[in-house]
Amino acid sequence: MDAKIPVHIDATDPVTRFGVTAQLSEAADLVVVPRQAAGPQTVVVLAVDSVSQETVHFARQLGDLGCKRFVLLSGRSLDDADLAHIVEIGICGLLDRRESTPDRLAQVVRKAVRGEAALPADVLAKLFKQVALGAPRRPVPFQGLTVRETQVLRFVADGLDTDEIAERLSYSSRTVKNILHGVTTRFCLRNRSHAVAYAVREGLI
Repeated sequence: MDAKIPVHIDATDPVTRFGVTAQLSEAADLVVVPRQAAGPQTVVVLAVDSVSQETVHFARQLGDLGCKRFVLLSGRSLDDADLAHIVEIGICGLLDRRESTPDRLAQVVRKAVRGEAALPADVLAKLFKQVALGAPRRPVPFQGLTVRETQVLRFVADGLDTDEIAERLSYSSRTVKNILHGVTTRFCLRNRSHAVAYAVREGLI
């Protein structure tokens, strides 16, 4: 039997948390876990009315535990500040709470596990427009990138392949692949080239 996908829920109130837990409990392949059990394999569902700085801080704390996959379950339309925080956290799945069903929520969680972005077309359009206008920009480029992730991306930008990067950094090829996978998953990027392009655009490399 395949292992269940761990899901941690952060909600604005106990009633919302209970409702989201009930929805996810209907999926046989998902299991809701407490914060102390969250880790690299955990999908975090943020069930909040708005993506505040407090939400960003909480996501960073979970990031320190290894969590890389974040799904937003929002109760209202998102403004520019919310969109900026979505990019900062690395939200890769978004669902309107009013349209959420057990099946749809479970599907978004599964996509997050596979490293697939599940963002509505209108939200993507707003995000692309913000990037095109150059605002808003975060004070720290590519928020949350580790030193070794930065090193690997710079070598990719220089044209090195996985084995060459592994040799330069004294890592295994699998480690390099895992680092790149972590970056592309956390920031909802398509591949390593997209990751490099995003890092360049953010002024990191």
